[in-house]
Amino acid sequence: MLFLGMNPRFEYFQSQVGQSMAQSISGIGRWLNGTLRVVEPDRMVADYLIRDDMVNPVGVLHGGAASAILDDLCGILVFSLGREYGYTSVNLNMDFLNPARQGDTITAEANLMRAGRNIIHVEGRITNAEGKLIAKCSTNLVQTGLKLG
Repeated sequence: MLFLGMNPRFEYFQSQVGQSMAQSISGIGRWLNGTLRVVEPDRMVADYLIRDDMVNPVGVLHGGAASAILDDLCGILVFSLGREYGYTSVNLNMDFLNPARQGDTITAEANLMRAGRNIIHVEGRITNAEGKLIAKCSTNLVQTGLKLG
C-alpha cells in the first residue's frame, strides 16, 4: 500500500464514497454517473447502472462504455495519487468476457499495480452482482508536461 501523506485529491475522493459521480471532475465520468464505493491509496471501486444509452442494439453493455468506465476509474485512481504532473493513458487493453444487460448494476474496480516516476500501470475489472467477470483491462499512463495545481 502507498503512503500518501496529506493529499487533498485523495481526501476529496474519500469524501465522495457513497455519492453519485454526477459532479465528477471528468465529463465522461459525469455521463457514466457511477457511485464510488471504495477509495484506497491503491484501489478504487464504483458501481454503475447500465442505462439505455450505454448498450448496443441487443441491449448488452457496449464495449465502448465498458472501456470508458475502466479508463475513467483507472484515471481517477492515478489522479488521486497527488502527483505534481498529470498522467494520460498510452494504452488500454480490454477483454470483454461476458455480457451485462440494460438495468444491471455492475461493479468496476481499478487496482494500482506499479507506480513508477513516468509510467503508472493499473489493472481494472468489471463484475456483475453475482461476481461474474464482465470485462477486464490493463493500462499504462504516462506523465505529461501538464503541471497540476
